[in-house]
Amino acid sequence: MIKSMTAFSSGEAELGDLIVSCELRTVNHRYCDLSFKIPERLRFIEGDARSILSGKLSRGKIECSLSYKKQNKEGQGFAVNLEAVAALLKATQQIEHLMQAPARFSALDILALPAIQHEATTDRQVLHNGLVELLQKTLSHLIESREREGRQLAILIEERCIKMQQFVQQAAVRMPEVLQNIRTKLHERVIELVANPDMDRLEQELVHLTQKLDIAEELDRLGTHINEVLRIIKQKEPVGRRLDFLMQEMNREANTLGSKASDIEMTQIAIELKVLIEQVREQIQNIE
Repeated sequence: MIKSMTAFSSGEAELGDLIVSCELRTVNHRYCDLSFKIPERLRFIEGDARSILSGKLSRGKIECSLSYKKQNKEGQGFAVNLEAVAALLKATQQIEHLMQAPARFSALDILALPAIQHEATTDRQVLHNGLVELLQKTLSHLIESREREGRQLAILIEERCIKMQQFVQQAAVRMPEVLQNIRTKLHERVIELVANPDMDRLEQELVHLTQKLDIAEELDRLGTHINEVLRIIKQKEPVGRRLDFLMQEMNREANTLGSKASDIEMTQIAIELKVLIEQVREQIQNIE
């Protein structure tokens, strides 16, 4: 089952006195590119977070954001650092003595300042275990989202592959008639230009020319590549790079087909194939 590289998920958990939020965003990228936005209080989890994410995601630009807010539980009062308040008031009096019109402030202003309130601390191991569980749960939702979009991408790719198979079949049916038309026209032209042509030599030249114009090999390779794409999109492991390589090969065969095309219908088939290949290639850029 193929997976998209584009997804988003979020989660939240109550860990002690904190409500911790986790957000994961992924977009397409050639490799696995991890970046983190983590507040200093939770910075210790980054190493484990990197291992958890890289263990499940093989490709994509992955952004992991952690944030928290304190919660005031019912019955929980304020623990004020009175020593810090006393030091603050003393410093304020010294500053006000130098000011012509000192500004007044309230007790609420003081409480809002850093280090005035004693913060409750959550046990480090409890916080660690809770963060790991939150990351794993959020990652699980992210993977589910990538799989859902991957299923849609697989349907789009399969539809276009079926259309490509139809065009390859049309080209295979059309080619014998095209070759015969070429041979007939060349025969007629040579007879017009040469009074006594060497028909044996002419036949050899015609065989050589038709071999050059024959697209059977290109059609066979295109058919093989299309079947391989249909097989690969049903695999469980990451297949984005392999599919991208196949698109390059298929585009090369379609270009050769176009350069060998000798009538309007064959040229149109080559164009349609290139359009479909490009559409599939664009979808594949987003596959893990």
